Amino acid sequence: MATETDTKNPTTTESAVVDGSALAGRALAAAGVSHMFGVVGIPVTAVATRAVAAGVRFIAFHNEQSAGYAASAYGYLTGRPGVLLTVSGPGCVHGLAGLSNAWINNWPMVMISGSCDQADFGKGDFQELDQIAAVKPFVKVALKATSISEIPRIVQTALVTAVAGRPGGCYIDLPTDVLHQTISESEASSLLSEAANPIPPQIPDPEITEVEKVVSLLRHAQRPLIVFGKGAAYARAEGAVTKLVETTGIPFLPTPMGKGLLPDTHELAATAARSLAIGKCDVALVVGARLNWLLHFGEAPRWSKDVKFILVDVSKEEIELRKPQVGLVGDAKRVLDLINREIKDDPFCIGRTHPWVESIRKKAMDNAAKMDVQLAKEVVPFNFFTPMKIIRDAISAQGSPAPILVSEGANTMDVGRAVLVQREPRTRLDAGTWGTMGVGLGYCIAAATADPDRLVVAVEGDSGFGFSAMEVETLVRYQLPVVVIVFNNGGVYGGDRRTPEEVTGPHKDDPAPTSFVPGAAYHTLMEAFGGKGYCVSTPDELKSALSESFSARKPAVVNVIIDPYAGAESGRMQHKN
Repeated sequence: MATETDTKNPTTTESAVVDGSALAGRALAAAGVSHMFGVVGIPVTAVATRAVAAGVRFIAFHNEQSAGYAASAYGYLTGRPGVLLTVSGPGCVHGLAGLSNAWINNWPMVMISGSCDQADFGKGDFQELDQIAAVKPFVKVALKATSISEIPRIVQTALVTAVAGRPGGCYIDLPTDVLHQTISESEASSLLSEAANPIPPQIPDPEITEVEKVVSLLRHAQRPLIVFGKGAAYARAEGAVTKLVETTGIPFLPTPMGKGLLPDTHELAATAARSLAIGKCDVALVVGARLNWLLHFGEAPRWSKDVKFILVDVSKEEIELRKPQVGLVGDAKRVLDLINREIKDDPFCIGRTHPWVESIRKKAMDNAAKMDVQLAKEVVPFNFFTPMKIIRDAISAQGSPAPILVSEGANTMDVGRAVLVQREPRTRLDAGTWGTMGVGLGYCIAAATADPDRLVVAVEGDSGFGFSAMEVETLVRYQLPVVVIVFNNGGVYGGDRRTPEEVTGPHKDDPAPTSFVPGAAYHTLMEAFGGKGYCVSTPDELKSALSESFSARKPAVVNVIIDPYAGAESGRMQHKN
Protein backbone atom coordinates (compact mmCIF):
# COMPACT_ATOMS: atom_id res chain seq x y z
CA MET A 1 0.00 0.00 0.00
CA ALA A 2 1.38 3.43 -0.92
CA THR A 3 2.33 5.76 1.90
CA GLU A 4 1.26 9.39 2.03
CA THR A 5 4.77 10.34 0.91
CA ASP A 6 4.52 7.94 -2.04
CA THR A 7 1.26 9.55 -3.19
CA LYS A 8 2.80 13.01 -3.19
CA ASN A 9 5.86 11.73 -5.04
CA PRO A 10 4.35 9.03 -7.22
CA THR A 11 7.54 7.97 -8.97
CA THR A 12 9.62 7.33 -5.86
CA THR A 13 8.84 3.62 -5.52
CA GLU A 14 7.45 0.86 -7.65
CA SER A 15 4.44 0.72 -5.32
CA ALA A 16 3.66 4.42 -5.82
CA VAL A 17 0.36 5.59 -7.21
CA VAL A 18 -0.20 8.28 -9.83
CA ASP A 19 -3.27 10.49 -9.76
CA GLY A 20 -5.00 12.08 -12.76
CA SER A 21 -3.29 15.43 -12.30
CA ALA A 22 0.17 13.87 -12.34
CA LEU A 23 -0.71 11.68 -15.33
CA ALA A 24 -1.96 14.71 -17.27
CA GLY A 25 1.22 16.65 -16.52
CA ARG A 26 3.41 13.75 -17.52
CA ALA A 27 1.37 13.13 -20.69
CA LEU A 28 1.87 16.75 -21.76
CA ALA A 29 5.61 16.56 -21.14
CA ALA A 30 5.88 13.21 -22.91
CA ALA A 31 4.12 14.68 -25.94
CA GLY A 32 6.74 17.43 -26.20
CA VAL A 33 4.81 20.31 -24.63
CA SER A 34 7.41 22.73 -23.27
CA HIS A 35 5.16 25.64 -22.24
CA MET A 36 1.65 26.04 -20.88
CA PHE A 37 -0.33 29.19 -20.18
CA GLY A 38 -3.24 29.60 -17.84
CA VAL A 39 -4.87 30.44 -14.53
CA VAL A 40 -4.92 27.84 -11.77
CA GLY A 41 -7.68 27.07 -9.29
CA ILE A 42 -10.25 24.34 -8.63
CA PRO A 43 -9.70 21.65 -9.86
CA VAL A 44 -6.54 22.13 -11.93
CA THR A 45 -3.91 23.61 -9.61
CA ALA A 46 -2.30 20.20 -9.22
CA VAL A 47 -2.29 19.71 -13.00
CA ALA A 48 -0.10 22.80 -13.32
CA THR A 49 2.26 21.86 -10.50
CA ARG A 50 2.61 18.27 -11.74
CA ALA A 51 3.26 19.50 -15.29
CA VAL A 52 5.98 21.82 -13.99
CA ALA A 53 7.53 18.90 -12.11
CA ALA A 54 7.52 16.95 -15.37
CA GLY A 55 9.40 19.72 -17.20
CA VAL A 56 6.68 21.96 -18.62
CA ARG A 57 7.10 25.68 -17.99
CA PHE A 58 3.83 27.14 -16.73
CA ILE A 59 3.20 30.85 -17.33
CA ALA A 60 0.51 31.97 -14.88
CA PHE A 61 -1.78 34.82 -15.93
CA HIS A 62 -4.39 36.97 -14.21
CA ASN A 63 -7.12 36.19 -16.73
CA GLU A 64 -7.84 33.18 -18.94
CA GLN A 65 -8.66 35.46 -21.85
CA SER A 66 -5.12 36.81 -22.09
CA ALA A 67 -3.66 33.38 -21.37
CA GLY A 68 -5.72 31.99 -24.23
CA TYR A 69 -4.52 34.69 -26.60
CA ALA A 70 -0.97 33.78 -25.56
CA ALA A 71 -1.57 30.09 -26.27
CA SER A 72 -3.02 30.86 -29.71
CA ALA A 73 -0.10 33.10 -30.72
CA TYR A 74 2.42 30.61 -29.33
CA GLY A 75 0.96 28.02 -31.70
CA TYR A 76 1.45 30.36 -34.64
CA LEU A 77 4.99 31.37 -33.72
CA THR A 78 6.29 27.87 -32.98
CA GLY A 79 4.17 25.58 -35.17
CA ARG A 80 3.42 23.53 -32.05
CA PRO A 81 0.10 23.68 -30.22
CA GLY A 82 -0.10 26.37 -27.59
CA VAL A 83 -1.63 24.90 -24.44
CA LEU A 84 -4.08 26.76 -22.20
CA LEU A 85 -5.12 25.49 -18.76
CA THR A 86 -8.29 26.84 -17.15
CA VAL A 87 -10.51 26.10 -14.19
CA SER A 88 -14.04 24.84 -14.69
CA GLY A 89 -17.16 26.81 -15.64
CA PRO A 90 -16.33 30.52 -15.92
CA GLY A 91 -12.65 29.72 -16.50
CA CYS A 92 -13.60 27.65 -19.53
CA VAL A 93 -15.87 30.44 -20.78
CA HIS A 94 -13.11 33.03 -20.39
CA GLY A 95 -10.76 30.69 -22.25
CA LEU A 96 -13.11 30.60 -25.23
CA ALA A 97 -11.72 33.98 -26.30
CA GLY A 98 -8.31 32.47 -27.01
CA LEU A 99 -9.72 29.22 -28.34
CA SER A 100 -11.96 31.03 -30.83
CA ASN A 101 -9.04 33.25 -31.81
CA ALA A 102 -7.01 30.15 -32.68
CA TRP A 103 -9.98 28.76 -34.62
CA ILE A 104 -10.51 31.87 -36.77
CA ASN A 105 -6.79 32.38 -37.41
CA ASN A 106 -6.07 28.66 -38.01
CA TRP A 107 -3.46 28.39 -35.29
CA PRO A 108 -2.81 25.16 -33.36
CA MET A 109 -3.95 25.30 -29.74
CA VAL A 110 -5.24 22.96 -27.06
CA MET A 111 -7.40 24.22 -24.20
CA ILE A 112 -7.56 22.00 -21.13
CA SER A 113 -10.25 22.74 -18.56
CA GLY A 114 -11.15 21.09 -15.32
CA SER A 115 -14.85 20.32 -14.86
CA CYS A 116 -17.21 19.25 -12.12
CA ASP A 117 -17.59 15.70 -10.78
CA GLN A 118 -19.28 13.51 -13.37
CA ALA A 119 -21.64 11.99 -10.79
CA ASP A 120 -22.85 15.46 -9.76
CA PHE A 121 -23.42 16.91 -13.23
CA GLY A 122 -26.98 18.20 -13.53
CA LYS A 123 -27.37 18.77 -9.81
CA GLY A 124 -25.91 22.27 -9.74
CA ASP A 125 -22.35 21.30 -8.81
CA PHE A 126 -19.62 23.91 -8.27
CA GLN A 127 -18.96 25.75 -11.56
CA GLU A 128 -21.03 23.20 -13.45
CA LEU A 129 -21.21 23.70 -17.22
CA ASP A 130 -21.60 21.49 -20.27
CA GLN A 131 -18.16 22.53 -21.46
CA ILE A 132 -18.06 20.14 -24.40
CA ALA A 133 -21.13 21.87 -25.85
CA ALA A 134 -19.69 25.31 -25.07
CA VAL A 135 -16.44 24.77 -26.97
CA LYS A 136 -17.71 22.79 -29.97
CA PRO A 137 -18.24 25.75 -32.35
CA PHE A 138 -14.56 26.68 -32.01
CA VAL A 139 -12.66 23.40 -32.11
CA LYS A 140 -11.64 20.60 -34.42
CA VAL A 141 -12.27 18.06 -31.68
CA ALA A 142 -13.56 18.16 -28.09
CA LEU A 143 -12.52 15.25 -25.88
CA LYS A 144 -13.52 14.31 -22.34
CA ALA A 145 -11.61 11.93 -20.11
CA THR A 146 -14.19 9.81 -18.31
CA SER A 147 -11.51 7.82 -16.47
CA ILE A 148 -7.85 8.33 -15.63
CA SER A 149 -6.71 5.68 -18.11
CA GLU A 150 -7.98 7.80 -21.03
CA ILE A 151 -5.82 10.84 -20.24
CA PRO A 152 -2.59 10.00 -22.17
CA ARG A 153 -4.44 9.00 -25.33
CA ILE A 154 -6.68 12.06 -25.24
CA VAL A 155 -3.73 14.41 -24.70
CA GLN A 156 -1.88 12.95 -27.68
CA THR A 157 -4.97 12.98 -29.89
CA ALA A 158 -5.71 16.65 -29.18
CA LEU A 159 -2.12 17.75 -29.75
CA VAL A 160 -1.84 15.89 -33.04
CA THR A 161 -5.26 17.01 -34.28
CA ALA A 162 -4.45 20.66 -33.55
CA VAL A 163 -1.60 20.68 -36.10
CA ALA A 164 -3.02 18.22 -38.65
CA GLY A 165 -4.32 19.64 -41.93
CA ARG A 166 -5.63 23.15 -41.35
CA PRO A 167 -4.37 24.00 -37.84
CA GLY A 168 -6.86 24.97 -35.17
CA GLY A 169 -8.06 24.60 -31.63
CA CYS A 170 -8.84 21.40 -29.72
CA TYR A 171 -10.32 20.88 -26.27
CA ILE A 172 -9.69 18.47 -23.39
CA ASP A 173 -12.13 18.17 -20.48
CA LEU A 174 -10.76 16.78 -17.21
CA PRO A 175 -13.49 16.16 -14.60
CA THR A 176 -12.59 16.58 -10.93
CA ASP A 177 -13.22 12.94 -10.11
CA VAL A 178 -10.93 11.82 -12.94
CA LEU A 179 -8.12 14.05 -11.67
CA HIS A 180 -8.48 12.42 -8.24
CA GLN A 181 -8.44 8.84 -9.53
CA THR A 182 -5.21 6.88 -9.11
CA ILE A 183 -3.37 4.09 -10.88
CA SER A 184 -0.07 2.34 -10.24
CA GLU A 185 3.19 3.71 -11.53
CA SER A 186 3.64 0.71 -13.81
CA GLU A 187 0.19 1.21 -15.33
CA ALA A 188 0.85 4.93 -15.79
CA SER A 189 4.13 4.18 -17.58
CA SER A 190 2.40 1.66 -19.81
CA LEU A 191 -0.39 4.11 -20.75
CA LEU A 192 2.12 6.85 -21.52
CA SER A 193 4.15 4.48 -23.66
CA GLU A 194 1.10 3.26 -25.60
CA ALA A 195 0.02 6.83 -26.37
CA ALA A 196 3.46 8.03 -27.46
CA ASN A 197 4.40 9.36 -30.87
CA PRO A 198 1.27 9.11 -33.00
CA ILE A 199 1.92 9.91 -36.65
CA PRO A 200 0.07 13.04 -37.87
CA PRO A 201 -1.78 12.53 -41.15
CA GLN A 202 0.17 13.91 -44.09
CA ILE A 203 -1.30 16.21 -46.71
CA PRO A 204 -0.62 14.70 -50.15
CA ASP A 205 1.06 16.84 -52.79
CA PRO A 206 -1.16 18.27 -55.52
CA GLU A 207 -1.12 16.60 -58.92
CA ILE A 208 1.75 17.76 -61.12
CA THR A 209 -0.73 18.66 -63.85
CA GLU A 210 -2.29 21.22 -61.48
CA VAL A 211 1.14 22.67 -60.74
CA GLU A 212 1.75 22.95 -64.48
CA LYS A 213 -1.52 24.89 -64.86
CA VAL A 214 -0.39 27.34 -62.20
CA VAL A 215 2.95 27.95 -63.86
CA SER A 216 1.28 28.39 -67.25
CA LEU A 217 -1.14 30.98 -65.83
CA LEU A 218 1.70 32.93 -64.23
CA ARG A 219 3.88 32.67 -67.32
CA HIS A 220 1.22 34.07 -69.65
CA ALA A 221 -0.21 36.69 -67.29
CA GLN A 222 0.16 40.34 -68.23
CA ARG A 223 -0.25 41.65 -64.70
CA PRO A 224 0.48 38.82 -62.21
CA LEU A 225 0.50 39.30 -58.47
CA ILE A 226 1.61 37.05 -55.59
CA VAL A 227 -0.37 37.46 -52.37
CA PHE A 228 0.69 35.67 -49.23
CA GLY A 229 -0.66 35.62 -45.71
CA LYS A 230 0.04 34.33 -42.23
CA GLY A 231 -0.65 30.78 -43.42
CA ALA A 232 2.50 31.03 -45.53
CA ALA A 233 4.34 32.48 -42.54
CA TYR A 234 3.13 29.63 -40.35
CA ALA A 235 4.38 27.14 -42.96
CA ARG A 236 7.87 28.72 -42.88
CA ALA A 237 7.53 29.42 -46.60
CA GLU A 238 9.72 32.53 -46.69
CA GLY A 239 12.53 30.84 -48.60
CA ALA A 240 10.19 29.42 -51.23
CA VAL A 241 8.31 32.73 -51.56
CA THR A 242 11.55 34.65 -51.97
CA LYS A 243 12.76 32.27 -54.65
CA LEU A 244 9.48 32.51 -56.58
CA VAL A 245 9.36 36.32 -56.47
CA GLU A 246 12.99 36.84 -57.38
CA THR A 247 13.00 34.20 -60.12
CA THR A 248 9.86 35.45 -61.85
CA GLY A 249 10.00 39.17 -61.03
CA ILE A 250 6.32 39.11 -60.01
CA PRO A 251 5.27 41.83 -57.54
CA PHE A 252 3.99 40.64 -54.17
CA LEU A 253 1.47 41.80 -51.62
CA PRO A 254 1.52 40.46 -48.05
CA THR A 255 -1.50 40.50 -45.78
CA PRO A 256 -0.73 42.27 -42.48
CA MET A 257 0.71 39.26 -40.67
CA GLY A 258 2.37 37.99 -43.83
CA LYS A 259 4.61 41.06 -43.75
CA GLY A 260 8.25 40.13 -43.36
CA LEU A 261 8.34 36.93 -45.39
CA LEU A 262 10.07 39.23 -47.82
CA PRO A 263 11.22 42.60 -46.48
CA ASP A 264 8.72 45.44 -46.77
CA THR A 265 11.57 47.36 -48.43
CA HIS A 266 11.94 44.84 -51.30
CA GLU A 267 11.78 46.46 -54.73
CA LEU A 268 8.87 44.23 -55.80
CA ALA A 269 6.78 44.94 -52.69
CA ALA A 270 3.34 46.24 -53.72
CA THR A 271 2.07 47.15 -50.24
CA ALA A 272 2.28 50.88 -50.90
CA ALA A 273 0.46 50.35 -54.21
CA ARG A 274 -2.13 47.95 -52.84
CA SER A 275 -5.21 49.37 -54.55
CA LEU A 276 -3.52 49.38 -57.95
CA ALA A 277 -2.07 45.89 -57.48
CA ILE A 278 -5.32 44.16 -56.60
CA GLY A 279 -7.47 46.31 -58.85
CA LYS A 280 -5.50 45.70 -62.04
CA CYS A 281 -3.86 42.27 -61.69
CA ASP A 282 -5.13 39.62 -64.10
CA VAL A 283 -3.71 36.56 -62.29
CA ALA A 284 -3.34 36.41 -58.51
CA LEU A 285 -1.49 33.58 -56.79
CA VAL A 286 -2.83 33.62 -53.20
CA VAL A 287 -0.77 31.55 -50.76
CA GLY A 288 -1.84 30.94 -47.18
CA ALA A 289 -4.44 33.71 -47.17
CA ARG A 290 -8.21 33.57 -47.44
CA LEU A 291 -10.29 35.71 -49.75
CA ASN A 292 -12.19 37.15 -46.81
CA TRP A 293 -12.86 40.75 -45.76
CA LEU A 294 -9.13 41.48 -45.48
CA LEU A 295 -8.82 40.81 -49.23
CA HIS A 296 -12.24 42.22 -50.13
CA PHE A 297 -13.58 38.69 -50.75
CA GLY A 298 -11.72 38.58 -54.07
CA GLU A 299 -14.61 40.47 -55.64
CA ALA A 300 -15.17 43.53 -57.80
CA PRO A 301 -14.95 46.48 -57.60
CA ARG A 302 -11.75 46.22 -55.50
CA TRP A 303 -10.54 43.38 -57.72
CA SER A 304 -10.96 43.17 -61.47
CA LYS A 305 -14.04 41.15 -62.38
CA ASP A 306 -11.85 39.16 -64.76
CA VAL A 307 -9.02 38.28 -62.37
CA LYS A 308 -8.01 34.62 -62.28
CA PHE A 309 -7.26 33.34 -58.79
CA ILE A 310 -4.83 30.56 -57.95
CA LEU A 311 -5.34 29.50 -54.33
CA VAL A 312 -2.87 27.52 -52.25
CA ASP A 313 -4.41 26.34 -48.97
CA VAL A 314 -4.19 23.35 -46.64
CA SER A 315 -7.99 23.17 -46.63
CA LYS A 316 -9.80 21.58 -49.53
CA GLU A 317 -13.06 23.08 -48.21
CA GLU A 318 -11.62 26.59 -48.37
CA ILE A 319 -10.67 26.14 -52.01
CA GLU A 320 -14.05 24.67 -52.89
CA LEU A 321 -15.75 27.62 -51.19
CA ARG A 322 -13.84 30.23 -53.18
CA LYS A 323 -13.99 28.44 -56.57
CA PRO A 324 -10.65 29.70 -57.97
CA GLN A 325 -9.33 29.15 -61.47
CA VAL A 326 -6.89 26.65 -59.95
CA GLY A 327 -6.73 25.41 -56.38
CA LEU A 328 -3.78 23.55 -54.88
CA VAL A 329 -4.40 21.78 -51.59
CA GLY A 330 -1.25 21.43 -49.54
CA ASP A 331 1.34 22.92 -47.23
CA ALA A 332 2.31 26.36 -48.51
CA LYS A 333 6.05 25.74 -48.44
CA ARG A 334 5.76 22.35 -50.10
CA VAL A 335 3.45 23.62 -52.86
CA LEU A 336 5.68 26.63 -53.57
CA ASP A 337 8.67 24.31 -53.78
CA LEU A 338 6.81 22.31 -56.45
CA ILE A 339 5.96 25.49 -58.37
CA ASN A 340 9.58 26.65 -58.18
CA ARG A 341 10.77 23.25 -59.39
CA GLU A 342 8.40 23.41 -62.37
CA ILE A 343 9.57 26.94 -63.25
CA LYS A 344 13.22 25.91 -62.97
CA ASP A 345 12.82 23.58 -65.94
CA ASP A 346 11.59 26.46 -68.13
CA PRO A 347 12.33 29.75 -66.34
CA PHE A 348 10.67 33.08 -67.03
CA CYS A 349 10.95 36.56 -65.59
CA ILE A 350 8.80 39.57 -66.42
CA GLY A 351 11.68 41.98 -65.78
CA ARG A 352 12.15 45.31 -64.02
CA THR A 353 11.12 47.32 -67.10
CA HIS A 354 7.86 45.48 -67.64
CA PRO A 355 4.99 48.04 -67.72
CA TRP A 356 3.18 46.23 -64.88
CA VAL A 357 6.21 46.21 -62.62
CA GLU A 358 7.02 49.81 -63.46
CA SER A 359 3.46 50.96 -62.76
CA ILE A 360 3.44 49.31 -59.33
CA ARG A 361 6.90 50.63 -58.50
CA LYS A 362 5.93 54.16 -59.52
CA LYS A 363 2.68 54.09 -57.54
CA ALA A 364 4.47 52.67 -54.51
CA MET A 365 7.15 55.35 -54.69
CA ASP A 366 4.57 58.11 -55.07
CA ASN A 367 2.58 56.89 -52.08
CA ALA A 368 5.75 56.40 -50.03
CA ALA A 369 6.78 59.95 -50.86
CA LYS A 370 3.42 61.25 -49.61
CA MET A 371 3.87 59.25 -46.41
CA ASP A 372 7.39 60.62 -46.01
CA VAL A 373 6.00 64.15 -46.12
CA GLN A 374 3.68 63.33 -43.23
CA LEU A 375 6.42 61.58 -41.30
CA ALA A 376 8.86 64.45 -41.77
CA LYS A 377 6.66 66.78 -39.71
CA GLU A 378 7.22 66.82 -35.96
CA VAL A 379 3.72 67.46 -34.68
CA VAL A 380 3.25 68.33 -30.99
CA PRO A 381 0.85 67.61 -29.33
CA PHE A 382 1.50 64.26 -30.97
CA ASN A 383 -0.56 62.98 -33.86
CA PHE A 384 -0.15 59.28 -34.72
CA PHE A 385 2.55 59.75 -37.35
CA THR A 386 5.22 61.62 -35.38
CA PRO A 387 5.64 59.02 -32.61
CA MET A 388 5.19 56.16 -35.07
CA LYS A 389 8.18 57.34 -37.11
CA ILE A 390 10.31 57.55 -33.97
CA ILE A 391 9.22 54.02 -33.01
CA ARG A 392 9.95 52.76 -36.54
CA ASP A 393 13.47 54.16 -36.44
CA ALA A 394 14.14 52.76 -32.96
CA ILE A 395 12.96 49.28 -33.97
CA SER A 396 15.01 49.37 -37.19
CA ALA A 397 18.10 50.34 -35.23
CA GLN A 398 17.88 47.03 -33.35
CA GLY A 399 19.01 45.19 -36.47
CA SER A 400 18.71 41.39 -36.57
CA PRO A 401 17.16 39.45 -35.00
CA ALA A 402 14.45 42.02 -35.42
CA PRO A 403 12.08 42.67 -32.51
CA ILE A 404 8.69 41.00 -32.63
CA LEU A 405 6.06 43.69 -33.04
CA VAL A 406 2.64 43.35 -31.42
CA SER A 407 0.05 45.83 -32.65
CA GLU A 408 -3.56 46.50 -31.75
CA GLY A 409 -5.96 49.43 -31.70
CA ALA A 410 -8.00 51.09 -34.43
CA ASN A 411 -5.86 54.07 -35.44
CA THR A 412 -2.70 52.77 -33.79
CA MET A 413 -2.74 49.50 -35.70
CA ASP A 414 -3.79 51.05 -39.01
CA VAL A 415 -1.12 53.75 -38.97
CA GLY A 416 1.45 51.29 -37.66
CA ARG A 417 0.73 48.86 -40.49
CA ALA A 418 1.63 51.59 -42.98
CA VAL A 419 4.62 53.07 -41.14
CA LEU A 420 6.35 50.28 -39.22
CA VAL A 421 8.64 48.09 -41.32
CA GLN A 422 8.84 44.28 -41.19
CA ARG A 423 12.05 42.74 -42.50
CA GLU A 424 11.87 39.24 -41.00
CA PRO A 425 9.10 36.62 -40.98
CA ARG A 426 6.71 36.15 -38.07
CA THR A 427 7.70 39.45 -36.49
CA ARG A 428 4.25 41.02 -36.66
CA LEU A 429 1.31 40.00 -34.49
CA ASP A 430 -1.88 42.00 -34.74
CA ALA A 431 -5.65 41.77 -34.36
CA GLY A 432 -5.77 39.15 -37.13
CA THR A 433 -8.68 37.73 -39.06
CA TRP A 434 -11.26 38.56 -36.40
CA GLY A 435 -9.92 42.05 -35.68
CA THR A 436 -9.67 41.00 -32.03
CA MET A 437 -8.94 43.73 -29.51
CA GLY A 438 -7.31 42.72 -26.23
CA VAL A 439 -4.72 40.34 -27.67
CA GLY A 440 -1.76 42.60 -26.90
CA LEU A 441 -0.25 41.50 -23.60
CA GLY A 442 -1.05 37.82 -24.24
CA TYR A 443 0.70 38.01 -27.59
CA CYS A 444 3.67 39.76 -25.99
CA ILE A 445 4.07 37.03 -23.40
CA ALA A 446 3.74 34.33 -26.06
CA ALA A 447 6.37 35.98 -28.24
CA ALA A 448 8.82 36.45 -25.38
CA THR A 449 8.27 32.83 -24.34
CA ALA A 450 8.55 31.35 -27.83
CA ASP A 451 11.61 33.40 -28.86
CA PRO A 452 13.40 34.64 -25.73
CA ASP A 453 16.35 36.05 -27.66
CA ARG A 454 14.20 38.72 -29.32
CA LEU A 455 12.99 41.99 -27.91
CA VAL A 456 9.19 42.28 -28.03
CA VAL A 457 7.65 45.69 -28.72
CA ALA A 458 3.92 46.29 -28.37
CA VAL A 459 2.42 49.36 -30.02
CA GLU A 460 -1.07 49.66 -28.58
CA GLY A 461 -3.98 52.02 -28.42
CA ASP A 462 -5.08 52.83 -24.88
CA SER A 463 -8.35 50.99 -25.43
CA GLY A 464 -6.61 47.83 -26.64
CA PHE A 465 -4.13 48.02 -23.77
CA GLY A 466 -6.93 48.27 -21.25
CA PHE A 467 -8.26 44.80 -22.08
CA SER A 468 -5.16 43.09 -20.67
CA ALA A 469 -3.24 45.82 -18.83
CA MET A 470 -3.03 43.85 -15.57
CA GLU A 471 -0.77 41.36 -17.32
CA VAL A 472 2.08 43.87 -17.03
CA GLU A 473 2.52 42.21 -13.62
CA THR A 474 3.06 38.93 -15.47
CA LEU A 475 5.78 40.61 -17.55
CA VAL A 476 7.54 41.72 -14.38
CA ARG A 477 7.07 38.40 -12.56
CA TYR A 478 8.79 36.47 -15.37
CA GLN A 479 11.15 39.35 -16.30
CA LEU A 480 10.22 39.17 -19.98
CA PRO A 481 11.95 41.50 -22.49
CA VAL A 482 8.78 43.39 -23.44
CA VAL A 483 8.33 47.12 -23.99
CA VAL A 484 4.68 48.21 -24.22
CA ILE A 485 4.08 51.52 -25.97
CA VAL A 486 0.62 52.93 -25.26
CA PHE A 487 -0.82 55.59 -27.57
CA ASN A 488 -2.88 57.46 -25.00
CA ASN A 489 -5.54 59.56 -26.70
CA GLY A 490 -8.07 59.34 -23.91
CA GLY A 491 -10.52 56.81 -25.26
CA VAL A 492 -11.81 54.52 -27.98
CA TYR A 493 -10.75 56.29 -31.20
CA GLY A 494 -9.93 59.37 -29.09
CA GLY A 495 -11.85 61.95 -27.12
CA ASP A 496 -15.51 62.93 -27.18
CA ARG A 497 -16.43 63.05 -30.88
CA ARG A 498 -20.16 63.63 -30.49
CA THR A 499 -21.85 66.54 -32.21
CA PRO A 500 -23.76 68.99 -29.97
CA GLU A 501 -27.01 67.46 -31.22
CA GLU A 502 -25.92 64.05 -29.90
CA VAL A 503 -25.24 65.33 -26.39
CA THR A 504 -28.74 65.13 -25.02
CA GLY A 505 -31.01 63.10 -22.76
CA PRO A 506 -31.01 62.50 -19.00
CA HIS A 507 -27.40 61.25 -18.96
CA LYS A 508 -25.89 63.92 -21.21
CA ASP A 509 -23.44 64.93 -18.49
CA ASP A 510 -21.85 61.47 -18.43
CA PRO A 511 -18.57 60.99 -20.33
CA ALA A 512 -19.01 59.96 -23.96
CA PRO A 513 -19.17 56.19 -24.55
CA THR A 514 -15.78 56.47 -26.25
CA SER A 515 -14.06 58.49 -23.49
CA PHE A 516 -11.57 57.44 -20.80
CA VAL A 517 -10.04 59.47 -17.97
CA PRO A 518 -7.91 62.12 -19.75
CA GLY A 519 -4.16 61.80 -19.32
CA ALA A 520 -4.36 58.41 -17.59
CA ALA A 521 -1.02 57.50 -16.01
CA TYR A 522 -0.64 54.03 -17.53
CA HIS A 523 3.09 54.07 -16.88
CA THR A 524 2.51 54.05 -13.12
CA LEU A 525 0.70 50.72 -13.43
CA MET A 526 3.96 49.16 -14.56
CA GLU A 527 5.88 50.94 -11.83
CA ALA A 528 3.48 49.56 -9.21
CA PHE A 529 4.87 46.08 -9.92
CA GLY A 530 8.53 47.05 -10.16
CA GLY A 531 8.83 47.60 -13.90
CA LYS A 532 9.93 50.79 -15.60
CA GLY A 533 7.41 53.44 -16.63
CA TYR A 534 7.82 56.44 -18.90
CA CYS A 535 5.40 59.26 -19.71
CA VAL A 536 6.32 61.14 -22.88
CA SER A 537 4.78 63.94 -24.88
CA THR A 538 7.67 65.25 -27.03
CA PRO A 539 9.94 63.65 -29.65
CA ASP A 540 13.03 63.89 -27.45
CA GLU A 541 11.26 62.30 -24.50
CA LEU A 542 10.04 59.42 -26.65
CA LYS A 543 13.46 58.85 -28.24
CA SER A 544 15.09 58.76 -24.82
CA ALA A 545 12.49 56.36 -23.39
CA LEU A 546 12.81 53.96 -26.33
CA SER A 547 16.61 54.03 -26.29
CA GLU A 548 16.72 53.27 -22.57
CA SER A 549 13.98 50.63 -22.51
CA PHE A 550 15.16 48.82 -25.66
CA SER A 551 18.69 48.64 -24.29
CA ALA A 552 17.54 47.37 -20.89
CA ARG A 553 15.32 44.62 -22.36
CA LYS A 554 13.24 44.65 -19.19
CA PRO A 555 9.48 45.06 -18.74
CA ALA A 556 8.50 48.66 -19.46
CA VAL A 557 5.48 50.78 -20.36
CA VAL A 558 5.92 53.94 -22.42
CA ASN A 559 2.84 56.15 -22.04
CA VAL A 560 2.71 58.34 -25.18
CA ILE A 561 0.30 61.25 -24.82
CA ILE A 562 -1.56 61.80 -28.10
CA ASP A 563 -3.89 64.58 -29.22
CA PRO A 564 -7.34 63.09 -28.45
CA TYR A 565 -8.66 64.34 -31.79
CA ALA A 566 -5.78 63.12 -33.96
CA GLY A 567 -7.33 59.87 -35.15
CA ALA A 568 -10.45 58.85 -37.01
CA GLU A 569 -13.42 57.01 -35.58
CA SER A 570 -13.09 53.25 -36.20
CA GLY A 571 -9.72 53.72 -37.87
CA ARG A 572 -10.20 52.78 -41.53
CA MET A 573 -13.48 51.00 -40.89
CA GLN A 574 -15.77 54.01 -40.43
CA HIS A 575 -18.28 52.57 -42.88
CA LYS A 576 -18.85 49.63 -40.53
CA ASN A 577 -19.71 51.72 -37.46
